[in-house]
Amino acid sequence: MDIAILGAGAWGTALAINLAGQEPARHRVRLWARDAAQADAMRSARVNQRYLPTFTLPPSLKIGAWVAQHSDASAVRLDDAIDGADLVVLATPMAALRPMLQRLRGCAAPVAWLCKGFEAARSDNGAARDRAIGSMAHEEQAQAAPALRCGVLSGPSSAQEVAQGKPAALVAASTDAEVRATLVEVFHGAQLRVYGSDDIVGVEVGGAVKNVLAIATGLCDGLALGMNARAALITRGLREMTRLGVALGANAETFTGLSGLGDLVLTATGDLSRNRRVGLALASGMSLAQAVQSLGHVAEGVFCARTVAQRASALGIEMPICLAVDAMLDARLDPRQAVAALMAREARDEV
Repeated sequence: MDIAILGAGAWGTALAINLAGQEPARHRVRLWARDAAQADAMRSARVNQRYLPTFTLPPSLKIGAWVAQHSDASAVRLDDAIDGADLVVLATPMAALRPMLQRLRGCAAPVAWLCKGFEAARSDNGAARDRAIGSMAHEEQAQAAPALRCGVLSGPSSAQEVAQGKPAALVAASTDAEVRATLVEVFHGAQLRVYGSDDIVGVEVGGAVKNVLAIATGLCDGLALGMNARAALITRGLREMTRLGVALGANAETFTGLSGLGDLVLTATGDLSRNRRVGLALASGMSLAQAVQSLGHVAEGVFCARTVAQRASALGIEMPICLAVDAMLDARLDPRQAVAALMAREARDEV
C-alpha cells in the first residue's frame, strides 16, 4: 500500500520509521512535514533532529513538505501530497486536526488520526470561552468533513520505542469496518499488534482523559506522595475515565483495554510521558508556562483538561481528579491545595 503520513513530529516519524523499515518491504511510505526547511534537513541528514535525533530514517522513506499557507518552491500542495495514497495518516496535534480535516474533505482514501485529546474550547459563535465546549476528534470530523471515511489509531505507545522496533499493541477504531480492516492491514506486523474496535467514542475518551490523569500522577510523584497514592490515583482515575466515556455512549469494556487502562498506565508512569513531566514540573514549583516550554513538545493534557471538566459538568459526572487538574492548570489551586481538596472529600462506597 501507499501510505502518506502528514506530520513529522515524534509520533508521525516513529510510525514512518516502523513502516518503512519493515523487511521485507510491505508499503511505500511518504512522510510530509509542514516546514520545508525541516524536510530538507531530514532528507539530507536522514534523521529528524528535533523530535527523534537518535534514529536513522530508512532509505526507502520518502520525505517532503506540503504547502501550509505560503507557497514554497521545495514544497507541494496538500492534494499532491496525498495523491495516490491508499491511506492518509494525520500525525498532527489536536489543535491542527480540524483545519486538516477541512482541507481533506475530498480525499478518497481512508484517513486516520493519531492525536489524543479534546479540541480546546471554541467560541466562534461569540460565546464566552468558559461556556464553549470542545469536541472529540470524530466529532470534529463529522462537522468539518462528514463524507470522509475515518478512524483513529491509539493505545499505549511511546514514539521512541516504536521507532526502535520494540513490541507494542495498538487499537484501530472506526465505525467503518473497511477502515478498521485497512488500519489493521497496514500497521499490524512483527513489532506492532493492532486490534480493531468499533467503539471510537471509548477509544478517543481514553486517549484524552489519560493525558489529564498523567499530569495528576506526575504531580503525585513530584510531591513524593508515595506509591500508595499513585496506585489510588490511577485506579480512581480509570473510574473517572469510564464514567465519562459511558455517559458519552462508549462501551465500558473499552476502558479495561489498550486505549483505556493500557494507555493510562504507560502515560501515568512512563518516564517518556510528556503529560507526566508537566505534573512533575508543576510539583517542583515551575509555572505552567515554564513547564510546557521545558518540554519542547505538545502535552495534550494541558489543552484538553478544561474540556474534560466541562463535559463532566454538563453530563453531571463526578470527575474530582480531572477537575482538580483543571483548577490547578487554571491557577485556581496550587499543587498541594489540589491534593488537600481530593483528600478532604467525604467518605463513600467504591463505585
